Amino acid sequence: MSWWWAGAIRKNGTAPPKDQSVALVVGVTGIVGNSLAEILPLFDTPGGPWKVYGVARRSQPSWSADHPITYIQCDISDPQQTRDKLSKLTDVTHIFYATWSSRPTEAENGAANGAMLMNVLEAIIPHDQNLEHISLLTGRKHYLGSFETFRKIQPHDPPYHEDLPRLDSPNFYYVQEDILMEEVKKKEGLTWSVHRPNMIFGFSPCGLMNVARSLCAYAAICKHEGMKLRFPGTRMWWESYRDASDADLIAEQQIWAAVDPNAKNEAFNCTNGDVFKWKHLWKVLAEKFGLEYEEFFEDGERLTLEEMMKDKGEVWDQIVKENGLLPSKLEQVGCWWVTDFALTFDSGLDTMNKSKEHGFLGFRNTMASFASLIDKMKAYKIVP
Repeated sequence: MSWWWAGAIRKNGTAPPKDQSVALVVGVTGIVGNSLAEILPLFDTPGGPWKVYGVARRSQPSWSADHPITYIQCDISDPQQTRDKLSKLTDVTHIFYATWSSRPTEAENGAANGAMLMNVLEAIIPHDQNLEHISLLTGRKHYLGSFETFRKIQPHDPPYHEDLPRLDSPNFYYVQEDILMEEVKKKEGLTWSVHRPNMIFGFSPCGLMNVARSLCAYAAICKHEGMKLRFPGTRMWWESYRDASDADLIAEQQIWAAVDPNAKNEAFNCTNGDVFKWKHLWKVLAEKFGLEYEEFFEDGERLTLEEMMKDKGEVWDQIVKENGLLPSKLEQVGCWWVTDFALTFDSGLDTMNKSKEHGFLGFRNTMASFASLIDKMKAYKIVP
């Protein structure tokens, strides 16, 4: 791990002290929530040792059962259920909010995701005198606009930095930020941080927008059918520079912002600090699955992954059975429309200067991050 601190590791072998901090991770089975669940309980995590509550709508999945956390099954879109289950947690010192819900329109996204965040904050803030900090995870659509308005409005000119004004279009990130700013005023001394990653590479069989998991499923299907790994894009998308955000790095930045006074009440971009091209990652993906690959479609109509995968459900069922994978359906593993979007849009690049100036020096090698993530998904029997 590329931790931001120096000299924080205890080497004297003494027993860990009593819990210093208590985290509530909302969205604990998601991409970033899972990283927080793995990192927060570690002996040497700053602010710790941490006691961790993890909240998710679904029952605790088997792949997360070894996390040393207290798991709470709760649908935070239900205000009464949220109050009943979370208002009892009066020892929480830090909330890490890392979940979202997808709706057909951005107006509906704003209403649904704003209500979910409000339900959590209203359940915790009035009842928990120990609460110190709230961390909110959003993303680069803060600068680009929503999926609904993408390519319909003029985004900001990259590189994106945190002081850019909001775009004049609906965005549920703005709704959540406004709710957060109002709610923290209700408790003296309560601080906040907002974290804006780009495309996230992380481990979670449950995440709604897991591009890496989708690409692995696509590669596994190509392998099963004896096909080359075709890049469903153009030369421009194959050759253009991109950046990404490692889920562990995002978790590290959130923890840093939760405990470092220099990071209070600020918004931070969070990307790996390097750039890549899809042609670089395509080679890694092909090698990990023992495939030949094709670079891009030169001629003819481009096929999307959503189109290519629409009739592959039975193929995936065979792959799961033959390889002893964790039971799953293709629509659970592959987020095709999101992956098509990630492969074919030019998002620009952001800057990590503000984060570094405030003291967070973490980074990731995107190629290594992508490769290790594939290995982890194979080890957990998510993909063959």
